[in-house]
Amino acid sequence: MFHRVALERGLIPADLPAQKNCVRDYLRQQDLEDQWTQMQGEVYGVRITEAESFPGVLPSLQTLAQAGWSMGIVSHKTRTPYQGPVYDLHQSARSWLTNQGFFSPEGLDWNRNQIFFELTKEEKVKRIVELGCSHYIDDLPEILEMLPATVQPILFAPGGKVRVPEGWHQFHHWRDVPQLLVQLA
Repeated sequence: MFHRVALERGLIPADLPAQKNCVRDYLRQQDLEDQWTQMQGEVYGVRITEAESFPGVLPSLQTLAQAGWSMGIVSHKTRTPYQGPVYDLHQSARSWLTNQGFFSPEGLDWNRNQIFFELTKEEKVKRIVELGCSHYIDDLPEILEMLPATVQPILFAPGGKVRVPEGWHQFHHWRDVPQLLVQLA
């Protein structure tokens, strides 16, 4: 979605990889941080219904649930965008999760109390610790860097292998997550 919106706005070259972090980094390098901030509000707000989950997310999470893993989502996002039109970003995310099958018995059958939206990165990390998470997956290295040693950092790197600090693990396809977590357990 970020790549699509950035292309629509003429902010990035078409050959830039279609990955959120690539779009973010490119816009920051071009001194277009405000454009990035506005795009986040649009993508996570009104356009989130156009977003598709990465292939293999639901089957992998279903496999983990069947194996007895306790899971949840801890995200950091403001209630409304910093710039641009006002949307309830938390409600938009909950609607997207509903549409993706996270709460349906045929999907993951999660409860709404398995989803947490924190307003800051620091509050996100605090929630991860309070929940007693043994492992945490994120696509943002800066979040994983903030985790205490009690939480195993796992980087989702859909664009391929990236350099990570010693002790971290990473994956590129969601289908690989169940096997990775079995190895780490």
